[in-house]
Amino acid sequence: MTGPSRRTLARALEALADFADPSLALEQYLTPPEIAAHVCHEARLQDDLDGWVVDLGTGTGMLAIAASLVGAERVVGVDVDADALTQARRNADRIDEAGKHGPLEWVRGDATDPPLSPPNAPVTVLSNPPFGAQRDNRHADRRFLETARSLADVSYTIHNEGSQEFVESFAADEGGEVTHAFRAEFPIANRFEFHTESEATLEAEVFRIEWLRE
Repeated sequence: MTGPSRRTLARALEALADFADPSLALEQYLTPPEIAAHVCHEARLQDDLDGWVVDLGTGTGMLAIAASLVGAERVVGVDVDADALTQARRNADRIDEAGKHGPLEWVRGDATDPPLSPPNAPVTVLSNPPFGAQRDNRHADRRFLETARSLADVSYTIHNEGSQEFVESFAADEGGEVTHAFRAEFPIANRFEFHTESEATLEAEVFRIEWLRE
């Protein structure tokens, strides 16, 4: 499967707009273009884009659009926030001015209980779930992993630093295996009242998991 280089993809994704009015409760942070490019470049190298790609909690569409740009056959972005999906559509239209991306579908629904049925085709889940920084969102990444387990043959998820033991243990308990892991910097812009710096950088970890479909 051919497509843009990782660097070219990251540059293209820099054109995507951020959340207009991000929700603290949903921990809405823009997925960094460099991380999205790295994830989707790796997915292409692993031949994980030949079936369906489902972006759980797509937000502004960063991972979904990245997957479509590198040649995914069918991409579905799921998010509970209608405003976020509106921005995702606008972002896709912005990229599509040059006819660059493939088919994209946007679905409103709870990313941890999406209104989707596993198709009779390979499924790859991409997700940048909440890190669980807010009290009501604690263990949110676990719920996203549970959903990935129910849908996917392969998943790529982004987590806070220090999550490797948890992710590997969860995968092993659910019949999965972490096959790839890498660290990534996650810039956070000042957007909520409790932020005291113009920008901070979190250390994140990304995991590729192969799941045994029942």
